[in-house]
Amino acid sequence: MGSVKDLEVLVEPKEDLMGEGVFIFSDRYSVFDWGEMPDLIPKKGEAIAILGAYFFERLEKEGFKTHYKGLLEDSKTKRLSELKSPSNKMVVSLVRVIKPSFEDGKYDYSVFKSLYGCFLLPLEVIYRNYLPAGSSVFKRLKQGSLKLEDLGLTKFPEPDEKLNSPFLDFSTKLEVTDRYLTSSEAQEIAGLKDKELEELKDMTFRANEIITEEFERIGLVNQDGKFEFAFDPKRNLMFVDVLGTLDECRFVWSDIPVSKEIARIYYRKTKWYKDVEEAKKKDRYRWKEICNSKPEPLPAKLKELISQIYCACTNEITQREWFHGIKDLKGLLKEVKSYI
Repeated sequence: MGSVKDLEVLVEPKEDLMGEGVFIFSDRYSVFDWGEMPDLIPKKGEAIAILGAYFFERLEKEGFKTHYKGLLEDSKTKRLSELKSPSNKMVVSLVRVIKPSFEDGKYDYSVFKSLYGCFLLPLEVIYRNYLPAGSSVFKRLKQGSLKLEDLGLTKFPEPDEKLNSPFLDFSTKLEVTDRYLTSSEAQEIAGLKDKELEELKDMTFRANEIITEEFERIGLVNQDGKFEFAFDPKRNLMFVDVLGTLDECRFVWSDIPVSKEIARIYYRKTKWYKDVEEAKKKDRYRWKEICNSKPEPLPAKLKELISQIYCACTNEITQREWFHGIKDLKGLLKEVKSYI
């Protein structure tokens, strides 16, 4: 299905009926839209699946619709409280994924105006509570594609600046390279009514609050993150994919990132990252094909630390020891500091 998880389709979705499938969360990871990187992060798949399940179950308690059904163990679909040991397999309801057509160098989203239900919105919805140093916001402000007033600011922000209130951002989901959109552009390409756009924003704000509160409990700051949405057959909005994990969000502790941002920071110092940036400038669609180099593997010790950080976060948020022999999260973060 993607660079970090696979999909087993059990029942195909239809226009008027959701299907069923199993997300298989792998130990792969991806940065800078490259796709699969040369390393595997041990236990990452299980840690992400359990943490994602935890937040889906939290959102359902709040009354939100999600496509989550449970985690797979002994050929049975179970809730977290029923699970005996870690699982990397999540059972979900499936919707149709309908891609925009691509002609004459641009994408055509007109098909979404004629759809009613049971499909993935062609958007990623991003919440920003802070502006970490690696945020695309700084580049976009300098380019003029984003304005200070959009963020509720009167002067150019400093790295890691906290926003007065969360800022919602939108990007494309089904294009070769993600492209940022204004709120009205996002509404237009997804074929959303005004009321639906407002509901999507409200759902995003509340889910952001829940994730923020949960991570504050273990001493971490929720800087930003992303959600994906779909319509069920009756055109009710629901959360899909996975959310609240170290792959979907950026968390920090004492200025140390607690997410795959650790790998991003490490790779930003490499020649490969410079080649990626140059290739994207030359060709927004074929940049990976023309990139002059490929990423090298992570240092072995850094890879081990990242693995333990994924496991420690899942243990501490869920308040259950899924992974044994894991060091204290804050101790692990102190160790990782020398690499970043």
